[in-house]
Formats: sequence, C-alpha cells, structure tokens
Amino acid sequence: MRLGFTAEQEELRTGVRRLLTEHASTDRLRAELESEEPYDAGLWKLMAESLGLHAMAIPEEYGGAGYGFREQSVVLEEMGRVLLRSPYLSTVVVAANALLLGDDEEVRREWLPRIAAGDAIASLAHVEADGDWRATRPRVSAVRDGEGWRVTGTKSFVMDGVQADLLLVLASVAGGEEGETVLLAVDTREAGVVAEDVPVLDMTRRLATVTFADARGRAVALGARARQVLDATLGIAAAGLACEQVGGAARSLEVAVEYAKVREQFGVPIGSFQAIKFKCADMLLDLEAARSAAYYAAAAVADDAEDLSIATSVAKAVCSDAYTAITGEMIQVLGGIGYTWEHDAHLYFKRAKASQHLFGDSDLHREQLAVRVGV
Repeated sequence: MRLGFTAEQEELRTGVRRLLTEHASTDRLRAELESEEPYDAGLWKLMAESLGLHAMAIPEEYGGAGYGFREQSVVLEEMGRVLLRSPYLSTVVVAANALLLGDDEEVRREWLPRIAAGDAIASLAHVEADGDWRATRPRVSAVRDGEGWRVTGTKSFVMDGVQADLLLVLASVAGGEEGETVLLAVDTREAGVVAEDVPVLDMTRRLATVTFADARGRAVALGARARQVLDATLGIAAAGLACEQVGGAARSLEVAVEYAKVREQFGVPIGSFQAIKFKCADMLLDLEAARSAAYYAAAAVADDAEDLSIATSVAKAVCSDAYTAITGEMIQVLGGIGYTWEHDAHLYFKRAKASQHLFGDSDLHREQLAVRVGV
C-alpha cells in the first residue's frame, strides 16, 4: 500500500492551499459567521469550476474526473487547515459515496453530475435524537408507494440539512421483518420535508433536524444492502473527517510554535522555556500519529483494502483525540490571548471538539475495533 503522495498530488495540494488562502481566510470566515449565509456560494462554485474539486473522486461516467480518495484526502486536509465553512464533506465525500455504493443507477445519473458540477448539495440523514451514529434502530419509518416509498419521522444532526437538495435517509420498513431497513434518496423539494438548523458548538459546520411527513423517496439500497451501504459510507466519512482533522491540527501546532517564537517573557522568547518545548514536542508527536493513521485510512479507502473498516476506525479515534489535545495545548501556549474571541484558537478548539463526536466518538470506534478484532 502506497502512503506517500505523488508529485501530481502535491501539486494539487499547492493549488488548493493557494485558492483557500486567497478566498477562505479567517477574516472571511468571521464575516460569514456574522452573516445569515450558510456558506460562501461564490467559493463553492469556484472550487467546482477552477479546480474541479467536487468532481475529483466521481467516476467520469457521471460527469466526474475519475480520480480517487487519495486526491480527495489532500483536498480535505487543506480544507481542515482553514476551517472551511462548506457543505463539501457532507455532499462530495459522504452523500456522493453513498450514491456510488448504492444500487439505484437512475438516482446516480440524476444527482452525481449535479454534485460534480457544484449545482447540488446533498447529505446523509441517519442519526436520530438518541445520537446513535450507528443508527442501529431507526425510528423513522418507510412504506412502499407503488414503485417508490413514503417516509415519515425525524432525523437529527444532519450536516447541512437546511441547504441540502438531496437527503439520503435511513428508515425502518413498515410492515417488514424486524430490523429491515431501507436507504432512501429524498428530494427536499418534495412536499413533506422540513429542515431546521440547530444550535451548535462549532459555528463552522451546520447541523439540522429534518422532519419527514409522508415524503416521497427512491430506494438506494434495501434490506441487508442498506446496512452494508451505510456502514461503508460511514467508514469513508470517518477517513475523510480524519484527514480534515489532521489539517486543523497541523495549523494549530503552527500557530502555537509561531507564537512561542515571538512572545517574550523575562526578556526571552517563551519558546526557549523547557515547559513550552515539551508541550510543542508532545503536540508534534500527536500530530504525526494522527497523520499516519489518516493517510493509512485514506489509502485503505482508495485501494478498498481488506482492513478498511479497521483503518477508518483507528483513524477516527486517533485523529479525534489528537486534534482535541493539540488545540487544547495550543491555547495553553498562547496564554491569555488564546482565550479571547478575537483570536482564532477557539474556532479550532470548537471544530476539534465537535468533530470528535461526528460519525461517532473515539470510544465508539474503539468499541467497534474491539469487536472486529475479536477482543
């Protein structure tokens, strides 16, 4: 398995970093947070048109560029560095892969070209009020309606749910065998879909509660296949989020080190103090462990490796803990300024804490690892 990046992939990194540095600075981010706009629509289209970031990992037959998850991992890492406020993760990484893994070719041909062009936002709606990211017992129910389905119930913690044009909804089959589920593609323009943003810790990522009242949908996967598609999608989502976490953690370490070089105490830079050196060294060790886990998971997704489910759970657990620890230590190195609203430290810390729980926290993934390896 190849874990490094090719010259072409590093060139992609350079291009993405240049674009985001110019159009996604923290000053712009703060302006967006104070506005009513959910994300920068101009940058969304620019990413799709100038670098083709939305189409990157979508097959050519659906209007994509036909690259793989390694390239997408590079993009996600750079987005994590700037705390990009965008529905990219929910749409391009999660929803698009769920469609590709599903069984309905008609739905793929309708939605994937729109996602690749940056003309549609999509998301996965599988978690309910109990906060179970495994969605072991969905209470939302679906009934057959001719060739389609009708879905009723409420989903929680839906990324970009208010903005989504398409929602992939996990539901229990009413009247079916116990535990039988279906994954439905629901066009939010249909009647019976109401989405509402909810208060969040991380202001850079929007979550919503979505209520379905006899809304129409198409089955992307049914029965055991629905659970297979969901589990595979969540594995890819965990790997993608891990790469994003590495980018944020790397930038947090850079901020701490840069500050330690210029902030003086007793006439010398605080970076010369052993206590600060130890903190920065520990942060670097955490970062390198996270980077290794994330890169391995990305390669496992790209190669469809046998240990894919193990690699993605390891990455999510390790990167979640590392990002949280690094941002916490960054604030300690910064001292008083690190606690202020004006500094960006709290934005990274809040992203780290929220991401720690997205797609399941570290404890959940370690529990899944224990089951998979037979402990």
